[in-house]
Order: sequence, then C-alpha cells, then structure tokens
Amino acid sequence: MYHSFIVRSAFFIFLLNSAIIFSQKISTAELKVIQTIETNNEEAISFLEKIVNINSGTMNHKGVKQIGMVFRDAFDEIDFQTNWIDLSEVNRSGHLFAETKKSQNTTGKKLLLIGHLDTVFEEDSPFQEFEKINDSIAIAPGGNDMKGGNVVILYALKALVENNLLNNSQIIVAFTGDEESTGKPLSISRKDLINAAKRSDVALGFETSTGFDNASIARRGASGWQVEVTGKRAHSSGIFNEKVGAGAIFELSRILNEFYNKVKGEKYLTFNPGVIIGGTQVSLEASLSKGNAFGKSNVVSQKAIVKGGLRFISEEQKENARTKMREVVSNNLPQTSAIITFTDSYPAMFPTEGNKDLLDKLNQVSLDLNQSGVNAYDPSKRGAADVSFVAEYVDCLDGLGVMGTGAHTPNETVNLKTIEALTKRTAILIYRLINE
Repeated sequence: MYHSFIVRSAFFIFLLNSAIIFSQKISTAELKVIQTIETNNEEAISFLEKIVNINSGTMNHKGVKQIGMVFRDAFDEIDFQTNWIDLSEVNRSGHLFAETKKSQNTTGKKLLLIGHLDTVFEEDSPFQEFEKINDSIAIAPGGNDMKGGNVVILYALKALVENNLLNNSQIIVAFTGDEESTGKPLSISRKDLINAAKRSDVALGFETSTGFDNASIARRGASGWQVEVTGKRAHSSGIFNEKVGAGAIFELSRILNEFYNKVKGEKYLTFNPGVIIGGTQVSLEASLSKGNAFGKSNVVSQKAIVKGGLRFISEEQKENARTKMREVVSNNLPQTSAIITFTDSYPAMFPTEGNKDLLDKLNQVSLDLNQSGVNAYDPSKRGAADVSFVAEYVDCLDGLGVMGTGAHTPNETVNLKTIEALTKRTAILIYRLINE
C-alpha cells in the first residue's frame, strides 16, 4: 500500500510539473500519453536502429517483407489487426496494413496513417548501416525517408493504446512497400490504399518533416514523359539540304529548347529531362534510365531519345502542360518526326480547405505542447508521396515524420532528438481527431 501511495504521489507530481510546462489546454489523459512516450523513447530509437539495419530497397523484395514482418509483430503486440498484402503480380514485395479492431461505437474521425517500408538504397548500395554520431544525430539509410516516420506512427499509437484511449476508434495504418518506385499498374499497387481512404475521413502522411514549424497541405504530382525522335540517316555533308533535313539530334534539341521557352513559367510547374541519348544506333532501358548509343560526326543522327519528369499542383495544370508539350513535338524540323508519351505516377494533392483545417488543428497541438507554430510548407520544395493517391477522398496532411538531412543520398541522417517531440505531437493530434 505504501509503495502504491508513493507511485501515485510521484505521478501526481509529474502531472503538476507537466501542467506548468505545457499549455493548460493539455488534458490529464494527454499528459499520461506524453509520459508514456517519454518512457518509451529509448525503445523507439532502438527500434529505429533495428529496422534501418535491415536493407529494404524497393527491389529487395525479401528485405521489404522482413521490415514489414517486424512492424507486423509490433502492431500485433498493441492489439491491431494486421495484414500483409502480396504484390508479386506487379513485381513488388507488398504492403503492410494494420487496423484497430472493429467497434460498434466508433466515435470521432476515422484515420488513415500512411508510411512506406522501402528505401532508395538497394542491396548493392555501400550505405547500409545505422551509425550513431552523437546523442542527436545518426547516419541512417532510409532513417528520415521514412523509417523514422513509421516509428513515430507506431510509438504514438502504442502510447495511446497503453492508456486505453483507442477503444472506440477506427485507425488504419498503411505501410506501402513500393513508394520509392511504384509497381505498375497503379490500379493494382495502390488499390488497397485507396480503398482504405474511402473508409476514412482523414489521412496523415509521415514523410520526412522539414521542421517543427511546417507541414504539407499540398504536394505536387509526378508524371513521366519521353520523346523519341527519328531523322534521316545520311552523310553529314548533306545535312540541312532538302533531302536529308536536320537529323534527330537537332530536332530533339529544338524540342527541349521550346519546352524551356514555351511550357515553363506556371507556378509549381516544373519538368526535367533526366537522360538523353542520340546517334545512329540507340537503345534505352527506360525502367533503368540508362542506355547505349553509337554515332559518328560524319553521319546525320537517325535517332534520339530523352526521358524526363513533370511536376504539377493539379490535374488541370498537368493536362495543360501536356497539351503544350504535344504541340511543340508535332512541329518538326525537315525530314524528322517525333512522338511524346506520358506515364502517370503520382497525382497532385491540392491545398483544400479541409487540409487547411487539419493544419490549424496540428498548429494548436504544437502550441499546446509549447512547440513552434506550424505553417503550410511550399509544395514546390516537396517531392511526390503516397498521400497524394488518397487526396481525392479525404482531408490530408503530410510531412509529419522525423527530421533529418540528405534523404536519398549516402549522407542521410536522422535527428534522434526530434523523435520524442514529434511522437508527442502525433499522438495528441490523433487523440483529438478521434474524439471530435
């Protein structure tokens, strides 16, 4: 009894001290969640190290599933229903979904929490291991993009479960296994994610955070494009005459120059030629963005290919850009022809009023925790993400994961000091949304 009294007294002192530290708007239940997150923080960092040290490059199907099974066990432990969805039919490993057990008395917002298991670092990458530099920074392949964000989701939910605060909620966790290189067709690889969104009210994405003071209410979509040009092979002495014409390389140069002059300019619209190849004989492995070419300075080029990407803030902007690009491609130099093809990858996440309202709620949580105010992040500074696939169906907020530097490079780091604070912010936001 005496021991119990001591424990209760200690917890009361914690609550009293916390009430001084945090805003008066932090409830007693929320204070308990905060304490649990603080208690579990070292465990969360150890968990992050464990999963970083398992390679899960997109095409390492075994590694992606291994990560999925580690998370599956963790979600099973907090009494979520888990499901591994095989995606071998689209040459990808699969997705892990976890969901609160069904309740007859579900209240508040129904949430979809989005992460991804894969990284850009394949099995042959020299960058493979978690290395703690100091108590703040760790070098970590995929640490901030986005294994750290997955850990934030897990440990926020774990804290809520340990305080019996998810009993009447519907929360779906979706960890895709191919975010860095989506399986095709998208109708298969993103079917389960979209179906989960249709059962939800709000989607929260945990891609890399760029700071405590911002989150994403909009993300640009991504589309691929390829231009293939054919010219008339001939001796270079005849170039520019009526019969020989300009050759494929000149025509492709014209097209790219006109893209630059006539298509660029709209806010948030960008396009980039990533690889170009041309000559007498050309072969391009589009899926790998590499190829071979043979040509001579005394032979007019017969073929030229460029492969690139297009970023846009809305479907309207994407289609307008595509129309302009088609017009440019159709106006060929003499004795040349060209075709342009497009491939869809990620749709845009448009900045809706619902998204802005979510940002306001996150901002209030952050202020109540005595963290910084949160503003909308510039969408031109973010890449595409899975949250965009569900933006048509639910209100969305993204960029809620951990902080770090150098994502997609051999210098990727994760800021370990941010994990606890961001997990607190996530847990309180979830708690308030499911109790609206």
